[in-house]
Amino acid sequence: MIRLFNASRWPGLFVLGLSVTSVFADTLYSSGTVYTLDSSNTVNSSVCVRGDRIVAVESCQVESNVDLAGATVIPGFIESHGHLMSLGFSKLRLDLTTVKNLDELVGSVARAVDSAEPGEWILGRGWHQSKWTPAPIEMIEGFQTNRTLNEVSSENPVFLVHASGHAAFVNDKALALAGIEDATRFSGDGEIIRDAQGRATGVLNERAQRLVSKIIPEPSASQRQQALMLALQNLAEQGVTSFQDAGTGQQTIDLYKQFLAEGRLTSRIYVMLSGGDDELLSKWMDRGPEIGLGDNRLTIRAIKLVADGALGSRGAWLLAPYSDRIGHVGLPTMPVEDMADISHLGYQNGFQVGIHAIGDRANREVLDVFDELFDGRDRGVRFRIEHAQHIDPIDIPRFGQLGVIASMQGIHLSSDRPWAIKRLGQQRIEQGAYVWRALIDSGAVLINGTDAPVEPVNAIASFYALVSRKTLAGTPDAGYEPGQRLTRFEALRSYTSDAAYGAFEEGFKGSLEPGKVADFVVLDRDILKIAEQQILTTTVLKTIVGGQLIYEK
Repeated sequence: MIRLFNASRWPGLFVLGLSVTSVFADTLYSSGTVYTLDSSNTVNSSVCVRGDRIVAVESCQVESNVDLAGATVIPGFIESHGHLMSLGFSKLRLDLTTVKNLDELVGSVARAVDSAEPGEWILGRGWHQSKWTPAPIEMIEGFQTNRTLNEVSSENPVFLVHASGHAAFVNDKALALAGIEDATRFSGDGEIIRDAQGRATGVLNERAQRLVSKIIPEPSASQRQQALMLALQNLAEQGVTSFQDAGTGQQTIDLYKQFLAEGRLTSRIYVMLSGGDDELLSKWMDRGPEIGLGDNRLTIRAIKLVADGALGSRGAWLLAPYSDRIGHVGLPTMPVEDMADISHLGYQNGFQVGIHAIGDRANREVLDVFDELFDGRDRGVRFRIEHAQHIDPIDIPRFGQLGVIASMQGIHLSSDRPWAIKRLGQQRIEQGAYVWRALIDSGAVLINGTDAPVEPVNAIASFYALVSRKTLAGTPDAGYEPGQRLTRFEALRSYTSDAAYGAFEEGFKGSLEPGKVADFVVLDRDILKIAEQQILTTTVLKTIVGGQLIYEK
């Protein structure tokens, strides 16, 4: 008998003059539509898995067969920008993403107070004043005041984070515990919103949030484990097989390693270190990256910096003032010199750098930093701009020219575009906001995500936004700035193969090819062919990571 040594890794190999035609596998997923996302966008009807790897996408000899019954298989979704522990904690706190107005928010807090212990903190996230109908009667600098919040919670401190994460809404009890009085001033990169009489209204913009958040008790070890478990469960349900965690500290990294050792790290995690933590950076610059731990389940290889705030909180740093706040251009949240120094330090020590930049001024400053550091146009660096939401037209071609990856979130168009025009005005919206098509056409690599928990970690919803340019309600009929749409293959690549490239991981994942890890998702319908309005009703049937089923509907 002739032994076919490792034949499954080299289909077509000749052994002793005989062509190897059989590939041996553990499981064959057959009778479906398999989008490989290889360089030729090959489509097959099956995929063969042995151990944690794909060994063929055609025929094979197997021990077991899974009949796909016409379902669609795609590479696992790769969330290119999110916050995993924040996603988990959002499951343990008040979810304010669906509140329609201030009255509903206050009602949610009132119910939480009724079941809370005296003095217990009421925590939540997800409110967005620009989406509320009706808008609050009393508005200061574009934000609500906490008068009605105080009425339902006078003894329990309340801390509610804006959907963007760049502002917080607190009651007077929380202000008092933090020592914030009429005379208190914040000189950092943020502001305490005050009324005409100088009274704090309960809104803390950007880094002013820390005045209150620093006195909130830290979660217990068991609460942190529960949060991570819930977050990973959410990823599995949504077909997210890899998650790029945008800004993480040592405590969380240690928890990831604990879950990895216990076999509970079901999705792959790519960690960006929190660049605002000098002690953390110093430690990791001495140590260097840790790549591919636990069969490529965990990698620590990047640094996350923050150049400005968010558009919703008017913290995004603009070249010209906001259309709906006279004279205000947003807030830089880190000195440009510090961004340059840390970016150079990261490069010297083998770390990728991703810098949050939403406003056109912030994007220009970050591009300038990268341009000065890498005059040789070193594309191998793969530095990234996270969000790249609003870019001056002059700067759009620079992404491709400099090899800077645009790490964007399609779903932000669906959620933000209806009100973002009030912030920027029509000309700036049309020429430089959510310009996916322009970036790709100019040679940039675009990768995608949801910024969870800013948005639900729903890759299918973000895919819909990329190809439709509409809200999740399907409006407007023609889409917003429809010339910036992506094709369905481009949109899927931004969530799979290109997203893998964004983390230097395209060599082992992101497409369904022999030798790559068996990370894939089974969908109940073909999102590359069905009518646009059907995309949002697509269901994840199975999620497989490393050949193991981690979710089945």
